[in-house]
Amino acid sequence: MWQSSNPALTNDQTFEELKSVFAGESNVASLQGVVNKTGLLAVLAVSAGAGGYTLVGSVPSLLWITNIAALVTCIGVYLVIRRNPAIAKVAAPVYALVEGAFLGALTGALDGILAGMNKAIPGGVALQAFIITISILIAMLLLYKFRILRPTKLFVSVVSVATMGIMFTYLISFVLGFFGMSLPFISLGSAMAGGSAGLIGIGINVLILGLASMWLIIDFGMIEQRVAAGGPKSEEWYLSFALMVTLAWIYFEAVKLVFRIAAATRD
Repeated sequence: MWQSSNPALTNDQTFEELKSVFAGESNVASLQGVVNKTGLLAVLAVSAGAGGYTLVGSVPSLLWITNIAALVTCIGVYLVIRRNPAIAKVAAPVYALVEGAFLGALTGALDGILAGMNKAIPGGVALQAFIITISILIAMLLLYKFRILRPTKLFVSVVSVATMGIMFTYLISFVLGFFGMSLPFISLGSAMAGGSAGLIGIGINVLILGLASMWLIIDFGMIEQRVAAGGPKSEEWYLSFALMVTLAWIYFEAVKLVFRIAAATRD
């Protein structure tokens, strides 16, 4: 049985707890149900993102506030769902709203920086990042459907180790930000430097985006497996949250990539 480090898809024990909690339900989870609930979470995230995008223009400090709130919420939701998976129906929408507000604020801030550089992007950073995210989702679905990529044990192990390294790097970068320091090529500040530093940053960003995309293959496999096992209908919220976490990471990396490329070609 392959494993996922995604908070909602971590181990079999959690799903067994879900089955016991919702043992009285007559309906079973379905792929369509997971898709529908994921769509609802996406709508919540986009709505919150629109608010964050609008407010960050008048309140620049909102970016740091949403940044911290997103970090705390992610950790909090992870711990809560690990202890009580049945609460996913409430925790998942909360996560979608907070994460959406953060991503919207980030996008608004980056659009503002590009505007100050007299650089215009068709549709703005948000539209370009959205197109990249949807394209990756479709591509990964096709690769999974036609069995070109499968979540084998080796596949999951490699992706998991690489992801842990990236997460630790991001955490270190986040902490250093409080002291006015940044990691070269990881921080978006390197995108402003231009030259080889900017190009290296783009390359690293592409690699991380590719890594985030690989989690979709793992998540698809886990969702398919759980649905096939006849889990209760309420598991759909749990599985939708897991997929939303991956999509949020992909969009986050896409936003940074669009900004880096625009900044590197500003002349």
